[in-house]
Amino acid sequence: MTFEVEILKPKIGAAIHVDRKSVCDDDVIQACQQLMEERTLVVFPEIGLSDEQQLELTDRLGSRVYYAANVPGGTTAGSDVYEITLESEINNEPEYVLSTFFWHFDGAHNHAAPPKVSMLASWGLAEKGGQTEFANTYAAWDALPDEEKAELEGLRVKHSIISSMRPFAETPSDEERRRWIKAVFNTRLGEEVPADCDSDDFEKEHPLVWTHASGRISLVLGVSADRIVGMPLAEGRALISRLMEWTVQPDFTYRHTWRKGDLVIFDNPGALHRVLPYGAGSGRVMHRTTVTGVELIA
Repeated sequence: MTFEVEILKPKIGAAIHVDRKSVCDDDVIQACQQLMEERTLVVFPEIGLSDEQQLELTDRLGSRVYYAANVPGGTTAGSDVYEITLESEINNEPEYVLSTFFWHFDGAHNHAAPPKVSMLASWGLAEKGGQTEFANTYAAWDALPDEEKAELEGLRVKHSIISSMRPFAETPSDEERRRWIKAVFNTRLGEEVPADCDSDDFEKEHPLVWTHASGRISLVLGVSADRIVGMPLAEGRALISRLMEWTVQPDFTYRHTWRKGDLVIFDNPGALHRVLPYGAGSGRVMHRTTVTGVELIA
């Protein structure tokens, strides 16, 4: 079986050009895993997989999990496939999709290990907007000066679902807050949703600098990052903002302009991503599958 690898940018991204029928061949899987480790994300241009084929590929990369167990509007594509869209007939509570307009990684404020791999397939395109951008948080860390690395090690950051929603919902109702907090508990992973979801205390504390089991190091950031523990609020948020600007600079980022049938697979713990805004009724539809996380952020 023959396939071709294309490097997309020096520090992030690769594309694998291969026939659809061969996408789960052993050598393609091996190349995909190696490229994700080295380059954070892999694109299969216009591969046009069915949901069943995408799930088969997901299973070849790890143990699958439905990572939107408590998120409404995403189950119409079938078991273990989350349909991401602003189409009102599918999703009548769009806040979770709107939050993806901002840099994030999947599972930042969940109580389980964040997904190991996320996979996005394009089923419908927006006429305007809808591109997805990715940032390599390993490369961002590696490029920092040693003096600054030393200052950042040991810092811890509070992440919350409320912070993720704040950019477009400045004064959420109590009912909205309860729904959002409930969404961070994954009942498919055996987590129990607390009876009282009114508290401000439903947060996850993560290190700012994550040394992975592999030995690689990444920055743990995104819209969910609310404040730095033990630091004055303004000072901590200013530091988070500055590090975000550093991490999403052009050298470390890749923008994917979708074509129907494209599939993007990315190392979720080492990549921030966001979608460029698009409107309800645009026709944009993505199908996401997920590989279970194997490593808590520590």
